[in-house]
Amino acid sequence: MSLVESVPAVTSTPTKTSFALGLVGAGIGGSLTPAMQEREGRETGLNLTYRLLDADRLGYGADDLPEILTWVRRLGFDGINVTHPFKQRIIEHLDDLSDDARDLGAVNTVVFRDGCALGRNTDWTGWGRAFQRRLPDAVTDPAVLVGTGGAGAAVGYALLDQGAEHVAVVDLDTAKAEACAARLAARFGADRVRATDDLAGALAQARGLVNATPTGMTGHPGLPVPAALVRDDLWVSDVVYFPLETELIRLARSRGCRVVPGGGMAVFQAVAAFEHFTGHVPDAERMVQHFEELTR
Repeated sequence: MSLVESVPAVTSTPTKTSFALGLVGAGIGGSLTPAMQEREGRETGLNLTYRLLDADRLGYGADDLPEILTWVRRLGFDGINVTHPFKQRIIEHLDDLSDDARDLGAVNTVVFRDGCALGRNTDWTGWGRAFQRRLPDAVTDPAVLVGTGGAGAAVGYALLDQGAEHVAVVDLDTAKAEACAARLAARFGADRVRATDDLAGALAQARGLVNATPTGMTGHPGLPVPAALVRDDLWVSDVVYFPLETELIRLARSRGCRVVPGGGMAVFQAVAAFEHFTGHVPDAERMVQHFEELTR
């Protein structure tokens, strides 16, 4: 599946104009997704509400996901987004997956239709669209991906789908790195992706670096890689968008690197999710402008 192709949305009843949505994750109090989705709903002529279901505040964990799914469906939700740390654990409780979500082993969008919970992944297309808007000339560059959770797998998928020559996958949990690389290799070929614990060696052969760990997020300060490894000839991307300028992005800018902050992924995954949830095509540029207003 190429980014130049549209990802088929789960179509809704044409006459439906009211939607109830939510976000399931931990530490999501600062999420801008509710504001983006509700405003785009208004602009599109829909009555759309979006609620945060924060695991930290409500006190639930991965083992409670079946109950969460039961209750949001009983309460009339049309769908939910899913974020850290549930993107992989949610899968076993769903009725169907899109091919890309199955390839990735991660879901960030669940649509409720006809009594079924349908898993989709808009993270990879979101990151890919954001990257191509900023650095279209770098899509084939070899890159290092740090972090192999749901977001990391999505970024790896996007990198390889858009044509990256090679992706080296790094994680403190080497078993997770190996599993992620194997999953991506099954889709894109073992010659284009590998797991490694030699971060310095991998970066020496790369032109790009992506952080897909929570490091740099509010409450998780710091750098995901040693500062000395961030060279001025690297492009640097982060999936974290709260804060928008993480310590990694700030360091990269100071060294003259081209950067792709996490905000673009946040917007474009929401663009695709909106269409899945409602069946209506949102105005992507309007959502970009709204995100910029929210973060200004």
